[in-house]
Amino acid sequence: MAKAPPRAWQRMLSGRRLDLLDPTPVDIEIEDIAHGLAFVARWNGQTRGDFAYSVAEHSLLVEEIFALQHEGAPVKWRLAALLHDAPEYVIGDMISPVKAAVGPGYEQLDDRLAAAIHLRFGLPAQIPKWVKTKIKRADKISAWLEATQLAGFSVKEANKFFGRPNEAVIEGLKLHLRPPAEVRSDFTARHRALLEAL
Repeated sequence: MAKAPPRAWQRMLSGRRLDLLDPTPVDIEIEDIAHGLAFVARWNGQTRGDFAYSVAEHSLLVEEIFALQHEGAPVKWRLAALLHDAPEYVIGDMISPVKAAVGPGYEQLDDRLAAAIHLRFGLPAQIPKWVKTKIKRADKISAWLEATQLAGFSVKEANKFFGRPNEAVIEGLKLHLRPPAEVRSDFTARHRALLEAL
């Protein structure tokens, strides 16, 4: 008797069943993304404070930095910045050394999920490379801030790994650790505001 293939879907709190190998936009809900990301810890949870610094909080920061760097950028690219790590609501946040060890399978899974998420919210399945590059710059600035304010890196170490950000961009950006429910609410509110502005 043939062995049944392993289950490749996850049931979401919304009741949706998301097929990880063949995700479709109709099985994606922003509430599921916000909830999942609010409970996924950046830095494998190795941050100071009483709450984990979540991927949802990080995503809000990346969108804010992207907007500061690119005033007047189309709202759709700000939405792409907010959703840049959205697949992690299902697959978690792996630090770069773990991604390298896992290999290309992780990236392929991430790409499939990202394409379905983008289509669900009116973005192109593949974000243009030049936009991804700009979002990645904002992501690195966010990583620098997180490293120095929360993860115990010295400025010298953070500069080495993430590059020294422009002082004008990071001025006044102070990171705060908040309960997941609060971050989840802010993430969904920001998503709704961006969709309404499209």
